[in-house]
Amino acid sequence: MRVWVGEGERRRRRYVICRNPLEAKRQSEHREEVLQQLEAQLATLNGHPRRACRLIASRRYGKYLRKLKSGELRIDRAAVKALAKRDGLWVIRTNDETLSAEDLALAYKQLMRVEEAWRTMKSGLDLRPVYHRTPERIRAHVYLCVLGLLIERVAEKATGQTQRNIRNTLRTQKIGQLFTPNGRVFQTSNPSTDVCNMYRLLQIDSPKQILSVE
Repeated sequence: MRVWVGEGERRRRRYVICRNPLEAKRQSEHREEVLQQLEAQLATLNGHPRRACRLIASRRYGKYLRKLKSGELRIDRAAVKALAKRDGLWVIRTNDETLSAEDLALAYKQLMRVEEAWRTMKSGLDLRPVYHRTPERIRAHVYLCVLGLLIERVAEKATGQTQRNIRNTLRTQKIGQLFTPNGRVFQTSNPSTDVCNMYRLLQIDSPKQILSVE
């Protein structure tokens, strides 16, 4: 769904309303879980004023509650229904008139992938701060980041899986370090069927069972 704000030359803001069915399902299931917990809380409330105040002020439960004239708390079914209508919805604002709604949604998702990659580099890998002072090093850093994202996209296209699923599958194969009287042996664990299928889709040879002997 597309909405324009303004007319003629002053038409500068464009809103595209998108819906993700998978996210809608996740939000719906999460809300049902929260409502079950809330019903259990209300069943044991027994007119306790402090607990009632905490429930009303709760960011988790408060939006689903309404207070009767008698002071009792009840689940606000109208509010639940209104929130359910927004499941999976998200809005893109742009001033670009050339891109289609589908292209805008894909571009926004790519932006989220870039942000996720930066978060991974900053937190997941626990990298120290990197300071570049020369143009050559700055360009090299950017090239490496773009290359890393390109490899992710190629892997996703080859397997039909997200980068997160690919990583979670491949990480099940471990490398063990064995200590022997003659030195250390680095050996891989037996790959599962899913790991073997992932290697096949990526056209990568399975690692050798014995990686090195030191």
